[in-house]
Amino acid sequence: MSAEEPMFRIVRGVPTAEELAALVGAIVVRTRPVAVAAPAPVSHWARSARPAVAGPLAGPGAWRASGLPR
Repeated sequence: MSAEEPMFRIVRGVPTAEELAALVGAIVVRTRPVAVAAPAPVSHWARSARPAVAGPLAGPGAWRASGLPR
């Protein structure tokens, strides 16, 4: 595609300036790379309240294992 060729063209209808602006905005947002934010750091205080391992999995005897000390 050369610099003179349009990126898109209107095939039918006569869009208003607002409709064209909305279309261009949607195309620009859609083609931008998505920035992934880094997860927020967890404080040592908050981390200490979380169990180190997950609880027992569902299955035979899981209800009994849930009451036993680890």
